[in-house]
Amino acid sequence: MNELFESWANEGREWVGNPHAWRVVALPAGSPHLSVLAGEQSRWALWVDADQEAFRRAYRVLKQVAEQGGPQRMLLVHPPGVGRQGLLSNLRHAAASYLGIELLVLAR
Repeated sequence: MNELFESWANEGREWVGNPHAWRVVALPAGSPHLSVLAGEQSRWALWVDADQEAFRRAYRVLKQVAEQGGPQRMLLVHPPGVGRQGLLSNLRHAAASYLGIELLVLAR
């Protein structure tokens, strides 16, 4: 994940700041630590895979984040080759419409 932040910083994306200052914490769906981390961490990202169950898993995580008072804005990161249409577009729409979460899509 650090390589991704370094790549974005090298591309001039100023919001990244120091790519080594980011602390990435993998948090599984249903984690009992979600509400604690939601209060402590201001920047969140959601990794979305490209398989057939990706939407379902991502939406389930987003729903849990919303239910536990998590952030209302998150980065949406995904593997190369996943286009903005289809999966990502549908996920962004569902998150905004049903959960009040804005997903910012950053593609490499």
